[in-house]
Formats: sequence, structure tokens, C-alpha cells
Amino acid sequence: MPDLFGLAAIATKFALYLGVMTAAGTVMATLMFRLDRTRGLAVAFAVLGLIATILAFSLRGANLTGDVSGMTDPEMLGLLWTTPVGTALLLRLVGLGLLIAGLFMGRVGTWVSVLGGVIAIWSFDHVGHISSRDTTLLDIALMLHLLAVALWIGVLTPLKRLASSSNTYASAADVGYRFGVVATVTVPVLIILGGYMGYELVGSFSALISTGYGQALIIKVLLVGLLLGLAAANKLRFIPALRAGDPAAAGHLSKSISVEWLVILAVLGTTAVLTTNLTLPT
Repeated sequence: MPDLFGLAAIATKFALYLGVMTAAGTVMATLMFRLDRTRGLAVAFAVLGLIATILAFSLRGANLTGDVSGMTDPEMLGLLWTTPVGTALLLRLVGLGLLIAGLFMGRVGTWVSVLGGVIAIWSFDHVGHISSRDTTLLDIALMLHLLAVALWIGVLTPLKRLASSSNTYASAADVGYRFGVVATVTVPVLIILGGYMGYELVGSFSALISTGYGQALIIKVLLVGLLLGLAAANKLRFIPALRAGDPAAAGHLSKSISVEWLVILAVLGTTAVLTTNLTLPT
């Protein structure tokens, strides 16, 4: 069992993933699908990401000293600043700062926000299990994987909002259809890259089933499988029905998205445990 600092690190990592991925995904989806009324959503999650970024960095200091005073120890935090942890901190601060600033810069600001989101996501290439392998192909795989995940997360809340009003059913059907077209490319990429990274990190079937890391990874894969099932229902049933003018499909789509969000939160929580508290099989 993790100690108090370990539990705090897991919770902070969860908030970090949720904030960065949702904020970045929201601005990406806004640009790709020409969404409206997404600024407040993106700002809220970007602020969550910034708070979690600072807390995660401070908790590293506490973990090193074994005492809460390490969270504000200038010498310890200065030492961390010179490591990849400091690089990740800088990328997240710059990226999320650009993302928020871009939201208030008019039309060109959307591109600035997307750039900021990409920079913030790139920070995950600098810390964690993938970074320890020092393999360019794995770094690229992780980046593409995270971008696909962020876009998926980012479109959900705006799509649910559109499906919640009869005045925007047509827009919900259009956005859902276009996202479905994009997903025919991004979802296979997500699965292939996730499988590749899992194989590289775990190494063998025996390690997959006999280690804590492998077992947590199995749970994550099962959750992703549930997500794919929900997404398939949206794409093959609810969106076509909504495009055909069936108002009941909007309610089904909205409920499906709510369940998707619950599963996504479980996936992010599992990922936080994987990357914080569990070591790679040897």
C-alpha cells in the first residue's frame, strides 16, 4: 500500500491527467469541429492542470525528503528543476499558459491554444516509464497515443451539451458524425500504439498476469474495451438515428456520453496508479 505521500501523488497525477488531457482535447476538438461555447470548459480544466502541475512538482520534493517540508524546500526543488521533472514542469506551465492565453486572443488564438495543449501533452514524454526507455519510437508512439485520447475526451462534453437541447440536435448529429469519421483513423492508431507500448513495457505474458503493473494494465485494457463498445454504439446506432431525426436518440447519446466519462475517469485513475505506484516488470 502507498503511504500518505504516495496517495497524494496518485491523486495529483489523476488531476494532472484530467486537467491537461481535457483542456488540450477541448481546444483541439473546438478547432477541428468548429465548436462554440467551449472556452469556459477549457479554462477550467487548464487551471486544474496548472494546480496539479505545481502540486505534483512539490510532492516530488516531499517524497525525496520524506517530510512535508520538502514541498517548499528551495534546495530540494532547485535540484528537481535540473532534472527531467523540472523540464516537464516547464513544458506544462508554458503549454497550459499558452492554452489559456489563446482562448482570449480571438480566432488566431485557437491555434495558440492548440499549440499550448500539444506542448503540455508533450511533457508526458519527459517523465514516467516511457521516458526511462530512452527510445524515440516509444516517445513518438506515446505522443500520438495521447493526442488521440485527448481529442476523444475533448469532444465528449461539447457533444453532450449539443445533444441536450432540441435546438442543437442537428449540430450534435453533425459533430458526432464527423468525429466518427475521424475516429475510424484515430481509434485503430490508439489501439495499435497502446498495444505496442504495453508490450515494450511489460515484456512477456507471464509478467502481464503475475505482476502488479501487468494486472493494472489488464484492468486498463478492459476499461478501454468498454469505452470502445460505448463509442461503437454512438457511431453505429445513436448518431445515425439522430441524423435521421429521431429525438429519442439524443437522450440515448447523452446517457452514453455520461457513462463514457465515468469509464474515462476510471482509466485515468488506473493510469495514475500505473505511473506513480507500480514499477515495471524486470
